[in-house]
Amino acid sequence: MYRSDLEGVRVVNSLSGVDRDAWNALAGGQPFVRHEFLSALIDTGCAAARSGWLPQFLLLRRAGELVGAMPLFAKTHSYGEYVFDWAWAEAHERHGIDYYPKLLCAIPFTPVRGTRLLAAGEAERRALLSAALEIAKDASSLHVLFTGDEEAAWLAGRGFMLRRTVQFHWRNDGYTDFEDFLSRLSHARRKNIRQERRRVQEAGIAFRWLEGEAIGRRHWEFFNRCYRGTYAAHRSTPYLNLEFFLRLSAALPEYTSLLLAERAGRPLAAALFIHDAHALYGRYWGSMEYVPLLHFECCYYQAIEYAIGKKLETFEGGAQGEHKLFRGLMPVEALSAHWLAHAKFARAVENFLEREAAGVARYVNELGEHSPFKEAS
Repeated sequence: MYRSDLEGVRVVNSLSGVDRDAWNALAGGQPFVRHEFLSALIDTGCAAARSGWLPQFLLLRRAGELVGAMPLFAKTHSYGEYVFDWAWAEAHERHGIDYYPKLLCAIPFTPVRGTRLLAAGEAERRALLSAALEIAKDASSLHVLFTGDEEAAWLAGRGFMLRRTVQFHWRNDGYTDFEDFLSRLSHARRKNIRQERRRVQEAGIAFRWLEGEAIGRRHWEFFNRCYRGTYAAHRSTPYLNLEFFLRLSAALPEYTSLLLAERAGRPLAAALFIHDAHALYGRYWGSMEYVPLLHFECCYYQAIEYAIGKKLETFEGGAQGEHKLFRGLMPVEALSAHWLAHAKFARAVENFLEREAAGVARYVNELGEHSPFKEAS
């Protein structure tokens, strides 16, 4: 289906033959686009053809050197993306036009913003996009998810439609500790957070952070049970497996942290976080026992304390939930870029996105009016 005879470009379905250092030199410091992270997803079957994620990675070489790369997948469904296009798929099907497979440039199961066209320079970035669009002619569409702001503007200048979604991020304003952070909040929010944390403490819960190589197989096995339990509670199927978590820990220990919630030395909940030099990313959590307010403590308060202690600039708490706003995470717009092959559907989607963007802007403004922080004097 997909052509690989474009000049200087090769399409591969695995990173096993791609030099890790060359790829990572293009990827930069964020762990999610690193060779090790993507390879772990593919090699463990989490993002592979049998799970509806067929890797079609673009490699651009000049004089034998890797100068560009693009993590592309041919998708036969829209699960695991966090930018929902079910209505677009249904519209295509109603008119007898296949929406799947579509071409997706994204980090599977990871709604974290970052560079998607990994290029040594502007010429290489243009060549990557040209190759991706050529390949996309054999699909219904090309979607670049959670791209950075500058890259999104660049794609918009080349005919892509931009879509805005809302995430919640905490920003480190030079806090010395968690109490310093609380002191910047309104009295009501500060009181509420202290009460919530006290109730978890009174339930006899203690917390332990494990990092890198200190996370052993037994810890991952326990976390995996928690993770799968969360999906089961929501009657859905988990995207990742134990093999992936073990591979992640072995390949990228310096980026990986695991929080255990324990009572009398026995673990009952866990949360997984990924971090780089600038940010902490909340990924997954689960509990073997219901404890009131434990979710907020594990996923937000402990994370904020950790970020302050590590002097990280941001903590990205993901999408959904105004409850995050009340705990110091503020709304941030995340961008995705979309190209549809059929002009009729492209016009309809463009009109939809214009209306949706206005609604998102109003939503962000409304949330801003309910900021938990003290008003500036």
